[in-house]
Amino acid sequence: MVSRSYSNLMDLVSGDSPAVGLVGKRLPRVMTVAGIVSELDEENANSVNSDAPSSVSQNRVIIVGNQLPLRAHRRSDKSGWNFSWDEDSLLLQLKDGLGDDIEVIYIGCLREEIDLKEQDEVSQTLLDTFKCVPTFLPPELFSRFYHGFCKQQLWPLFHYMLPLSPDLGGRFDRALWRAYVSVNKIFADKVMEVINPEDDFVWVHDYHLMILPTFLRKRFNRIKLGFFLHSPFPSSEIYRTLPVRDELLRALLNCDLIGFHTFDYARHFLSCCGRMLGLSYQSKRGYVGIEYYGRTVSIKILPVGIHLQQLQSVLNLPETETKVAELLNKFKDRVVLLGVDDMDIFKGISLKLLAMEQFLMQHPEWRGKAVLVQIANPARGRGRDVHEVQTESYSTAKRINETFGSPGYEPVILIDTCLQLYEKIAYYVIAECCLVTAVRDGMNLIPYEYIICRQGNERLDHLLQPDPKRSMLVVSEFIGCSPSLSGAIRVNPWNVDLVAEAMDTALTMSFNEKQLRHEKHYRYVSTHDVGYWANSFLQDLERACRDHGRRRCWGIGFGLGFRVITLDPNFRKLFSERIVSAYRRTKNRAILLDYDGTMMPQTSINKMPNSEALSILNSLCRDPCNIVFLVSGKDKDTLTEWFAPCEKLLLAAEHGYFIRQNQESEWETHVPVSDFGWKQIAEPVMKLYTETTDGSNIEAKESALVWHYQYADPDFGSCQAKELLDHLESVLSSEPVSVKSGQHFVEVKPQGVTKGLVAEHLLSLMQEKNMLPDFVLCIGDDRSDEDMFEVISNANEGLAFSPVAEVFACTVGQKPSRAKYYLEDTTEIVRMLQGLATASNQREFVSASQTFSILHVM
Repeated sequence: MVSRSYSNLMDLVSGDSPAVGLVGKRLPRVMTVAGIVSELDEENANSVNSDAPSSVSQNRVIIVGNQLPLRAHRRSDKSGWNFSWDEDSLLLQLKDGLGDDIEVIYIGCLREEIDLKEQDEVSQTLLDTFKCVPTFLPPELFSRFYHGFCKQQLWPLFHYMLPLSPDLGGRFDRALWRAYVSVNKIFADKVMEVINPEDDFVWVHDYHLMILPTFLRKRFNRIKLGFFLHSPFPSSEIYRTLPVRDELLRALLNCDLIGFHTFDYARHFLSCCGRMLGLSYQSKRGYVGIEYYGRTVSIKILPVGIHLQQLQSVLNLPETETKVAELLNKFKDRVVLLGVDDMDIFKGISLKLLAMEQFLMQHPEWRGKAVLVQIANPARGRGRDVHEVQTESYSTAKRINETFGSPGYEPVILIDTCLQLYEKIAYYVIAECCLVTAVRDGMNLIPYEYIICRQGNERLDHLLQPDPKRSMLVVSEFIGCSPSLSGAIRVNPWNVDLVAEAMDTALTMSFNEKQLRHEKHYRYVSTHDVGYWANSFLQDLERACRDHGRRRCWGIGFGLGFRVITLDPNFRKLFSERIVSAYRRTKNRAILLDYDGTMMPQTSINKMPNSEALSILNSLCRDPCNIVFLVSGKDKDTLTEWFAPCEKLLLAAEHGYFIRQNQESEWETHVPVSDFGWKQIAEPVMKLYTETTDGSNIEAKESALVWHYQYADPDFGSCQAKELLDHLESVLSSEPVSVKSGQHFVEVKPQGVTKGLVAEHLLSLMQEKNMLPDFVLCIGDDRSDEDMFEVISNANEGLAFSPVAEVFACTVGQKPSRAKYYLEDTTEIVRMLQGLATASNQREFVSASQTFSILHVM
């Protein structure tokens, strides 16, 4: 079934892409025009055999990020460019965890704008020297992509800022969204130039490229694709306000592995998938996964680490030792508290300064002793928000210094100039406490860097004598690194009084306690560095892609609604042509149909069969070669009323507890139950959960009680269902009943009542009529129907069927099942049954015509 989640992008993202061949010595440069997206080849994209290799290397990882890990400098004579590695780039640092035998190719933009005439030469230089593939974007397109959609819309929203007014974050702008789509498509073209999809792993980084996975999956159905989000992922209440929310979610689900820093971020993502796309997740053997059209999308939760070797090498520099000695002399007899933050609205610099002011007011004994050194890194974004943060920070620092300062003492030192790394590290070394009060931050590695620097080395230990190695952290509970720092003092940065008290606690804590906390943190940070993080992610990505080769897959959907269906080779779609052909050439047919969710959608409020369904059933029942059995969870009175027009239809009510042979027969029970006293125990428990779960209800049947929560809040309903299941199993442990959960329901029924009984009854009925089935069709949609599939499978392996029997066990949707076939939804099922009914009608017509001809001759 082809669906389309965003109609305006039909023309924007479809069609033909440039031809992709083997990578030669010179890479072709993808021509780009602002606002225009080149198109993908729809036919090739949807083909199972679309994964034609475009390069020949193996054991490669293609790392795709917004920026390449390079620094570019124009030569003094203007004759070209000089390039060097950016040692501070995370994308470069993660190579430490990949091993020497793995080739790494980088794809991204350069920080500097390269003239159009120089782009080919620069591309070749970067490929040959650095194995980097630059993505050149026109300045206007880059501005609308990065400073527009990324920084004005995604970044504020992911940090919980809603655009309630034009001054509070950027309102959604479809032109900026188109620029975002265009840039992601250009990045996809670059990946296609170098990828060998059979062997290469592709690792995409951060929110700038969230829809890139859709373009890549569309071109290469079996691509090995991972994504890591370095920012927070907001709760569903925040995220659902984004007009293109479904497109971004579906794009991420085109990955094999999605990584988050914390469980909270992953939980929010899973909640959004559940509430907006109706997808559920499962946890198995420590791994969390979402089933998406037959593919399992794995979820990885692991915070990134720091580059330990880089910090230690800078700690060993003579310049660092000199700077530490200088700072120790400068802050002699002072206690230094340190803050290192970017100058933006989410880092909480002004809140930190207010907490310092409150700290000095409440603890006058620290006046003249405690100094807050706030290093403000240049802002990555731009606009009025940044200017307001700067203005407020400067004015607050000035007020504190005027109020509490004295000759030779400034309680707040605000450093807004760019510092060398060794200078910044020197401040880490001499600081007694590090303060991180961000109101929202994806990860924040400042505390990790502080811990390593406080560990120091022998030369720095000599300067810091006689103090033992210790460190103290006051960190916001809203940053990604907070859960991993169990020894830190966690604070709500909005509570200025609490932060002030935390500062005093950090400074007055005993040396022994500080040392113990430092040792605990150091063990974690030193063993969970960036190399460990990268290696762990790629190991999980390899595991997630392990079954790619043996599965069948094909793509469906248009534009950003594209997704890949992946199936086990033995689990395939039931095509009408095949089953109708088998139906026509067989004589003894057993047809077993589930009703709820199979012939009638589960989401339908009116469950009564329509005239089309009744006509199909009548046509099938009139065929003398058929025995048609319909099974439902509904009570027998309802089924009697609904299917009164179907005289020859066999019915099973309440999942097989009641069975009726035809309209002239009485309802019979095939599981003798003499005592229903358990209902008096179960019903009050269900009523309790119904009262506390809005949108739930109880369905009382003669043989069972069912608690439905289809219209309740998905998360709360699921949680309540688990509690109810445990509660009922506990109170009914000595009763002859079974308690089961299914899709949006919890049911209590007598033991032995299953739909498998209906399948057994159907087969025994055919045996009584000396009909050896040569055609068997069994269709169901949920867990309760698996019992029917099991009976049919076992009978097929025995002697219950003809040796040449055609057996079609079919489930609704793609999911783990004992059935070997599937159809997408009730629409496809009704269409298939209509095909069978038409075949029966044609046979009846031919038979009647032949009879008429014989009578006419006589």
